[in-house]
This record gives sequence, C-alpha cells and structure tokens, in this order.
Amino acid sequence: MSTKEYNVAIAGVTGAVGRVFLSILEERKFPIKNLVPLASERSAGKTIDFAGEELEIKELGKDSFKDVDIALFSAGASRSIEFAKYAVESGAVVVDNSSAFRLDDDVPLIVPEVNADDMWKHKGIIANPNCTTIIMVVAIKPIYDISPIKRIIVSSYQSVSGAGAPGMIELEDQVREIVCNKSSDIKPSTFPVQIAFNVIPHIDVFYDNGYTKEEMKMVYETHKIMGDDSIRVSATTVRVPVMTSHSESIIVETADKISPDRVREALSSARGVIVKDDIKNAVYPTTLDSSGKDDVYVGRIREDLTSENGINMWVVGDQLRKGAALNTIQIAEELIKK
Repeated sequence: MSTKEYNVAIAGVTGAVGRVFLSILEERKFPIKNLVPLASERSAGKTIDFAGEELEIKELGKDSFKDVDIALFSAGASRSIEFAKYAVESGAVVVDNSSAFRLDDDVPLIVPEVNADDMWKHKGIIANPNCTTIIMVVAIKPIYDISPIKRIIVSSYQSVSGAGAPGMIELEDQVREIVCNKSSDIKPSTFPVQIAFNVIPHIDVFYDNGYTKEEMKMVYETHKIMGDDSIRVSATTVRVPVMTSHSESIIVETADKISPDRVREALSSARGVIVKDDIKNAVYPTTLDSSGKDDVYVGRIREDLTSENGINMWVVGDQLRKGAALNTIQIAEELIKK
C-alpha cells in the first residue's frame, strides 16, 4: 500500500455503516492525513473519536469536499445523488454505499475479490453493491472461475441491522415488550409487521413481477459485477430476528459438472472466504461466526438434487462489514495502490 497519506471524508458518519467505517479505517491503518466527518444538520457540532482524536462533525454540504481525496458515502441514496457530484467536482473519488449509482452505465459496481479491474473505468464515482449481492458473489466467483454459472436460486435471511439502527432498536424493543411486559399489542414502524419471533418475506417495495426491489437488486447487480447477463437469477429476500450478519441459501447451476470437493477446494483458497463444512461434527457457519468478521463463511456444500450440474451451499457474512463498510474501504485501498 502507498505510504502517501490522504484526506478522507465520510458522509453519513453517524449512521450504522458510518460508525463501522471509522473502526475499519482505524483497524486497517488506512493512510489518512485528515478525516472529515460529515452528517446531517442535526448531528453537526457533535464529535466522534477517531485514532485517539476528537473530531467535530460538519454538516454535509456543497462545500464539504475541499482538498478531499476520497469521499466515502453512506448517507442514503438521495444525499448521494445530491452531494456526490460536488465531491467529484472538488477532485475527490467517491465510493458510494447507497443504491444511487449502482446500475449507472458510467459507474463501476465493485467487489474487489471479484472485479477489481473494473474500477478503473470510473469517472469520479465507484459504487458499492447491495450487501446481499456482495456476500453472494464473493462465494460464487471461485465456482464461476471453474465453470460458467448458468443459474442461481438464492434465499436470504437478513438481519435487522440491514435496516440500520432503527431496525435493531425495533427488534430489541419488541422482544422486551413481549418477554417482559407479556404484551401482544406490537406496533411495527421500521418493518411492515412484527419482527420479534417472526420471519418476514418482504424487504423493500414490491414490483409488478411479484419480486421486491431487494430481490431484483440481486439480479441486476450480479449481472453487472460478474459481467455476464446470461446468468439466470431468482431471489427471495427475507428479514429475520437476528441482529447482525446475513445468511443465504444458494443453489448454483454450472455449465459443467463440479464435485462438492472441488468447490470446497476452490473456496478454501479464495480471498475473503472461509470454509466451515464438517457436517459430521456439526460444523457450519452461523451468524454468530461471521458477526464482526471480515470474511464470507461458506458451509453445507453439497450436490443439488434438482439439477444435474447444481451445487447447494450455505453462505454467511456480516453485512455491515463485508456487505457495506469493509467492501467500500477495500475499494479505496485498491485505488491508492495506484
């Protein structure tokens, strides 16, 4: 990594992902000269701690990016659309964690373990994919490198922190209300129905085709990241009462038959992947294994019984880290290598 130091801005520093940005930048010793913490007007003037310093949060605005080299955005799509252009005009490269630019033809959509070379097509903005897509493509790319993937069927089991801090608070509040107060009168606000002790097959809005926006993100983003529109993808995304880390049940159908042992071998040597697959000893990944960790965990690797060339596997990853903040910072690390 370069020994040069960089001025880095974080837009959305007080959010769930913004806070993880801070810890990962510090953990990985990203070469920062000056850190510029940015948030909404209501957070301006408050302070955050970073690398032993207390830094004042500034209000995100048009003039926030003077002398900034890299701007990490996780303030929501509307703010990215409004303010990312000003960062680019100021000379910064924006790495955006929202959905604002992911499917723009002029904006690379990057997972460094999968398509790092595509980032150099950027025109000032690089997009970070949806968390569920990131976790999946990290696990399927080593398989794709053996044989092209023809079809993917994926069901996700997504933690409440995927909905940010309000989702986590809502789960805690509902559990407390049910367990401590024995209440059955639960009024949801962040989620469409009660999340405590429940499973909700509904994330984001429904489209006319019966799929949700979250599900169709997995289709479109997988095509773009993998550079292969011929892959057929069907997704069902589900919210579960888990605090952190998303799980995914994935079936991939390849052009050629691949044995589970060959898949284990490929995944075991892949960057960013840890294989936990010993069913005789009940070894398989769970959300508790991956929470707070950087890698994607894979287990339950087996032949799919419904397709001749199918592999079925269970994949788990921390969506606040690899699914969001870490992937964004890995993109920044790739940028400064050159």
